[in-house]
Parts: sequence; C-alpha cells; structure tokens
Amino acid sequence: MTGSTPYHPGERAVQARAGRTDRADHSGRAIGSTIPAVAARFLTERQVLVVGAADADGRLWATQLTGEPGFLRAPDERTLTVAAGPAADDPLAAVLAGPAEVGTIALDPAGRRRMRLNGRSTPDGRGGLVIAADQVYANCPKYIQRRSPAGRPAAGTPYAVAAGPALSTAQQLAVTTADTFFVATAGPDGRVDASHRGGNPGFLRVLGPDRLRWPEYAGNSMFMTLGNLELDPRAGLLLPDWETGGALLITGEARTDWSGPARDGLPGAERVVDLTVTAVLELADATPLTWTEPEYSPANPPAAA
Repeated sequence: MTGSTPYHPGERAVQARAGRTDRADHSGRAIGSTIPAVAARFLTERQVLVVGAADADGRLWATQLTGEPGFLRAPDERTLTVAAGPAADDPLAAVLAGPAEVGTIALDPAGRRRMRLNGRSTPDGRGGLVIAADQVYANCPKYIQRRSPAGRPAAGTPYAVAAGPALSTAQQLAVTTADTFFVATAGPDGRVDASHRGGNPGFLRVLGPDRLRWPEYAGNSMFMTLGNLELDPRAGLLLPDWETGGALLITGEARTDWSGPARDGLPGAERVVDLTVTAVLELADATPLTWTEPEYSPANPPAAA
C-alpha cells in the first residue's frame, strides 16, 4: 500500500499510464482485509482454489487445490482454512510445508463468479493450510467461461508426467487451445497475487517453445497483475485441463508491451504480455474433477482478427 491507497507504486504507475487512476480508485474501495459473510459462504461452496507462491528458488508458480464443498472455510473474518495441500510432485509442495506468502483465487465457472484472497499461509499440521487474509476482493464475471463440475471416480494421486525448460509440441497445442489460465505475480514486498485470464481459444498464443503472449482486455482497472510485473517480472501460469483433470504449470518472466504493433491481430487487446518460459511441469490427475463443455463468455473478443 502507498499512503491511503491500497495500491503499491507499480500498480499506480500502470494505472497512470493507462489513464485509469480515477477508475482504479473507485475499484479499490472493494479491496478489504477481512472476509465478508457473503464471501465466506461463497468459499464454502467451492471445490477448487488456485494458489500462487514462490518456490525455494524464487520462481513463481500457480497450482490448484481441490476438495468437496466445505474444504474451504472461513472460521473468522481474517482466516481461510484449506483442507487440502499440494501433491508431492507439485512445485509448491515444499514451500507450502512452511510459512509462505500466497495469492489465491476461488472460481465458480458455473455462476461466473470469482474471489481473490491474498495473505500468509501456514501448514495446519493435518495436510492442509491456514491462510491469514491480507487482501480480499471480488471481481466481475467478464471472460469466465461457464462450466459445471463433474466427478471423476477413477482419479488418482497427482503426479508429474513431463518436466522441462520449455514447452513440448503437445504442450504448445494445449496452450493454443486454452480458453482459461491463471497467473501468479508478486509485488515489491514479496506479497503474491493470483489472477484469472479468459478468452476464446487462441487468445493465449505460442510464439515459440519458450515464449507466450496474451492480450490484456478491459477490466476493473486495478492492474494488480501488470502492476506487479512493472516491478518484478516473475510469473507463474496454471492451465487446467478441464476434460482430463490434468494441469500444465509454467513459470518464467513476463513484460508488458504497450506498443500498437504488439496488439495487431489481437482484437480487444489494450496491451499484451510476453512471457519467457523458464520451466514447465505437466501434472496428471491434478484434480479429481472434470467439467462440462464451455459456454464462452459473451465478453470475449475474437481470438484473432
């Protein structure tokens, strides 16, 4: 935070460059440090929580924790308990075994709702987490593809099926057909944020096995992701496989390109983000859930001109 604003200097710089400072100030009124009762009910109903954090080497990753409704609970207005933890092969397993700064986002694809809660996580001694809330806020339904969850009785324990410094050909195909991903970034004080990005398939582009690009569409003007990247290029992406329960985890460094040529061929893009990939991990059985076919958000711009 800077003075009376909930934003740090990186966020303020991006808001000013985009000409959205006034709108950001208005949106910022929704950022709190406590969990309202309606948010507590929302969390209790969820089956997935996306968590972003830095590993022991300082690389940012985003992963997902799952459970039956009720695995997330807010026993008081400053605390979120998570009755789940990352599997052994997850890149965040080691760091979440101790205290860690985390950014989380709970998504309700069926209802096109989402809520973000950032804070400090500690293990609960039973394989789960206790997160002390620092920032709590909801986001609008834009760019969320409507899906409903379905169980997968044959699901096993999550395990790594591929790891490397860049994307394989099959992984590149998965990226180009994705309509949703989550991105973890960090602020100047090390606090982590996890955010959602959505669009029609093809909105996330592969420029090479170690380089991705995505458009930044109009949003709430908080610019928390871009504000973090303004000061710290580290980023971690999570691409869920909605059909199989698998997941593709990517870490690297990102920068925002404000130039006109970068936006060419990307309808709706106000700016773009380029990610240089430094490591990739593909998990099978990352979640016991599969999901119905998507109903794409009416807010999605076309993926290509």
